[in-house]
Amino acid sequence: MRRKVTIQSIADFTGLSKFAVSRALSGKPGVSSQTRDMIFKAAGQLGYFKDSITAQPPGELIDLDARKWSGTILILFPNIRYQNPDSLYWGPLFNGISTRLDQRGINVLTLTEPKDDSMFSLLNPEAIMGVITVGSISTPILVEIRSLGIPVMMVDHYDPGFPCDSIFTDNLSCMRELMNLVINKGYRNYQFLGNIRDAQSFYERFLVFRAALEDNDIELKQNPSLNGPEIENFRETFAAAVTEHGLPEVFVCANDIYALFALETMEIMGMPVPDNLVFTGFDNTHPNLPFLATVNVNKQLLGTRAVDHMLWRILNPGTSYEKILIQADLIVRD
Repeated sequence: MRRKVTIQSIADFTGLSKFAVSRALSGKPGVSSQTRDMIFKAAGQLGYFKDSITAQPPGELIDLDARKWSGTILILFPNIRYQNPDSLYWGPLFNGISTRLDQRGINVLTLTEPKDDSMFSLLNPEAIMGVITVGSISTPILVEIRSLGIPVMMVDHYDPGFPCDSIFTDNLSCMRELMNLVINKGYRNYQFLGNIRDAQSFYERFLVFRAALEDNDIELKQNPSLNGPEIENFRETFAAAVTEHGLPEVFVCANDIYALFALETMEIMGMPVPDNLVFTGFDNTHPNLPFLATVNVNKQLLGTRAVDHMLWRILNPGTSYEKILIQADLIVRD
């Protein structure tokens, strides 16, 4: 039997006081955001939140059509310039969310992640049925959401300190299919391009990239600066890396946008793209780029299914959390 995780055991694990742990987990002031972040991550690792889930008896699940819907769902976007409803990736996803909510007769309230918890203090939890987070939301903000006591559905994000339902593209199987394609063409020199700490999906894609090379006895020769460039500083980082170390045979990009930025940077540098340099992408947001292959993600379906599961969760609050994976299609180009 698994030992119950207590506030004292979290305090012992982190080296903090029981008082600090208690205030952080209850969302009360008096604990810095950095300390609160650390406490929630430790609590998630120890399995504290799993202890709080009340099992729902089998055979008592309620279907979405069992009730007539009304009310409001909050859609929370991160405070990041390129993650918004106007982007080529998040825009169709948001359209899937808003269209499905409209079909169900539910109001949509959109909010950009506030810099502090002041915005959440203005929200009435009783007026909001649930929260769908879109992209990477910071742990301190998730802590504030928890204090609202309403269901949460994460789209394309994972936080160990905030267990809840989530939905992703099936990054592992899609990336495996892409890597098998490229490796079977005989290439031996690869560089993963993208900040693997920027999103859970990027990290999963990198894990499969690394595993595929190891499985085929291909040396993992990586320039670490290209595994972690911030979008805002990408051009400087990329230019310095290729000037010092040269080009690989294949850039396996975390998504299409990183490939676009790389190609634009090479043009600015006056560096012609060699005929034997190959790019692969992911998400299929820039179909005109010269990719060997990319992955077409059904972005609108991600949004639609996020709504469906959010409503299912509202009706079935006591069941185990679920991670939903949506398959995507490999697009191969000459």
